[in-house]
Order: sequence, then C-alpha cells, then structure tokens
Amino acid sequence: MPTSPRHAYGEGMLAIVWEFVVKEECIPAFRSAYGSTGDWAALFRQHPGYEGTTLLQDSTVSARFVTIDLWENETLFKQMQRSSQREYARLDALFGELTVSERELGSFHSL
Repeated sequence: MPTSPRHAYGEGMLAIVWEFVVKEECIPAFRSAYGSTGDWAALFRQHPGYEGTTLLQDSTVSARFVTIDLWENETLFKQMQRSSQREYARLDALFGELTVSERELGSFHSL
C-alpha cells in the first residue's frame, strides 16, 4: 500500500473504521460531510494527533461507505473525544439523518 507523509501508518497509529449505509438521495451531502475536507475532518483537525480521514465508497453498493480516521495514538484521540463532546454530538445529530445505518467496525493499531 503506498503511503504519504500525512497517512503513513507509523507504529502505534490508531485507525478508527466506521461503516455507513447512506440514503441514496443523501449521498452527495454525506460525501461532503464525511470526506477528508468535510465537517468531521474540520473538527478533528483542531486537535493534536489527527493524521487524516479517508472516505471509501463501495464499488458495487454505491450507498455503502467506510471512513478511516487516523490518529497518532489512542491517547490523543481520547483527548479529542473528551474536549469535543458537545461539537461531536452536534455533528452526529446533524448528519445522522443522512444514513440508514452506521456502525463502528473497530479501532485498529498499526504494528
């Protein structure tokens, strides 16, 4: 897998992976909100340790997406969660209407 300085999987890197099924009519809005320059990434960029977001769209089921949020480590991610609870909840409520379902697939550490 090619890497770039911004998305290199360094030792201890944390990748948080979510799966979303999006309402067909909401796909453009979802892509805007959840992409690397979207609202979620804008929130995360305000915090140390955020390394970037990748948005992937299923090649056979166009309404299915996966996001991968990269953090320098789990400690910095948890600090962001604690300090951004209100804004995190606001974005979650705002964009929750775009999806049919969402589920966290897991938090993965690079080796």
